[in-house]
Amino acid sequence: MSGALAGKVMFCAGGGSGIGRGAIGAFLAEGASVAVLEREESKAAALEGDGEILVRVGDARSAEDTEALLGDVLSRWGRIDGAASFVGIFDHYRHLEEIPPADLTAAFDEIFAVNVRSCLVTASAVVPELRRSRGSLTLTLSSSSFWAGRGGPLYIASKFALRGVVMALAHEFAPEVRVNAVAPGGTLDTDLRGAAALGLAGERLADRPGRQQELEARTPLHVALTPADHAGAYVFLASAAATGITGEIIRSDGGLSVR
Repeated sequence: MSGALAGKVMFCAGGGSGIGRGAIGAFLAEGASVAVLEREESKAAALEGDGEILVRVGDARSAEDTEALLGDVLSRWGRIDGAASFVGIFDHYRHLEEIPPADLTAAFDEIFAVNVRSCLVTASAVVPELRRSRGSLTLTLSSSSFWAGRGGPLYIASKFALRGVVMALAHEFAPEVRVNAVAPGGTLDTDLRGAAALGLAGERLADRPGRQQELEARTPLHVALTPADHAGAYVFLASAAATGITGEIIRSDGGLSVR
């Protein structure tokens, strides 16, 4: 899809590592200019210099930080043609019965704020510009948006909720804006971490022993996917090739639905 995004401006929430970093690299390779809101300063610094890219350190849960990046984008490029969110946090399969009742509210609030509210904050900020450009919004779901067992109830509930967000926004933003999602399966080389409210902030899903073998064994295609393997789905949904597509979810998961 050489040049599929030539001349387009992409607004990205998150993207300093993992699936987001892979997608941003693909956006740049396809000719887009890219703006990124990244919470961690080290990741933001690593993004700078990759191409026609603008990076601001900030939290995607914050309307103020998101609006600040929006102002930067409009000052530099004058428009937004597409937006994508890559923000996420995990619960490391923590069962409800394993969560002390005193911690449940904080854990729920943290996971839903990161996984769901941040997407709504991004959408709210960029939709006026996307209406003007007849652009697109792509959210990041998960195989856990469809299946139990690939996370605890808080993570799975948040990802099921995002399916509703995709449907609701696709309906609300039509006809000017397309809203779709990518639902990656388990992925190598990401920095997906656990919720601080569960004492898991220092734990990364990618560090689980035997992860590659586990992923290969549970997917019908016997693949352990990398961020680069998902990137093409994001490029496609942001491109003119997806002009007639909205309210859809691409399951980039190695074929889990045919188990």
